[in-house]
Amino acid sequence: MRSIMKVFNTYSLFVVLAFVGCTSNTEPQRLSGYALGTTYNITYFDTRANPNLVPAIDSVFYVLNKSMSTYIKNSDISKINRGDDQVVVDNHFKTVFNASKAVFTATQGFFDPTVGSLVNAYGFGPEEGLATLTASDRDRLLALTGFEKVTLHEEGRIDKSNPNIYLDFNAIGKGYAVDVLSSYMEKRFGYTNTLVEIGGELQAKGKHILKNSPWTVAIDTPNEDAAERDLLRTLTLQNQALATSGNYRKYRIDEKGNKYVHTINPFDGTAQPSKVLSASVIAADCMTADAYATALMSMPISKIETLPLDGIEYMLVLAGDNGNYDIQRSPGFPSLNLP
Repeated sequence: MRSIMKVFNTYSLFVVLAFVGCTSNTEPQRLSGYALGTTYNITYFDTRANPNLVPAIDSVFYVLNKSMSTYIKNSDISKINRGDDQVVVDNHFKTVFNASKAVFTATQGFFDPTVGSLVNAYGFGPEEGLATLTASDRDRLLALTGFEKVTLHEEGRIDKSNPNIYLDFNAIGKGYAVDVLSSYMEKRFGYTNTLVEIGGELQAKGKHILKNSPWTVAIDTPNEDAAERDLLRTLTLQNQALATSGNYRKYRIDEKGNKYVHTINPFDGTAQPSKVLSASVIAADCMTADAYATALMSMPISKIETLPLDGIEYMLVLAGDNGNYDIQRSPGFPSLNLP
């Protein structure tokens, strides 16, 4: 029998923006809205709010959704997931697909967009989850997992070794959308100092003009209670992207009381909590940061420490003793400050 699993705090911003010290007549312009199943915030500098931004940004989201949203039945990815092998995908899809292949290879398969069937089965996708996921269910769905089973042809068609393979780019899509909007703000409107954030993933371009300094952002304390949001650390970014993935607010409990987190291990199909509560990644672009943050959540710490990460810096928040947190970071991760 299939039933909808209980949902506990399915939405979370793992990264919040920190702005301080601006007076009312020198405030940067801010634009906020709702897209891709979450909120977005854009900060830019102008003498007044630009009325042309909202429709322009809406048009960007429309194009991205039409290409890669698994929540829209007539999107390209939804058609492909239903087995349509005649769909010719756009350049956005190609970019995300190729980037996913690169991270899939670099992380030895721990980042894998073909876990979509498992994501749905656990109840974290657009389809209704199974009431209880058995070992035989996992084995059946694992047969549909493996990004090496999917090929993108030059003309834009997708081949899958099994038509039931389900692609899901949600673990990289928000980051890519951040990059697209950040680039759009500069190329279309000439804004070179911007902070673009979607659902906690962000790109800091240029600097905070009024302070003449890099952008200051903050990372949340991994607290399951969404009503209590505490800042763990702050850091500064300039021409860099930051993405954070975590399991502490997004989880489900099935009819038997089993707790499942939304990060799926692509090798055994499990979705069990681990010692890693959150992973924050800094990269040149948000698409890459987003994908690696997801991969690090599913990898054993021993593998993370030996992973070749060229241009990638990370910070892990680990569950410590007596409810405390331990922080582990790569050598090049920026200095952290108390909020």
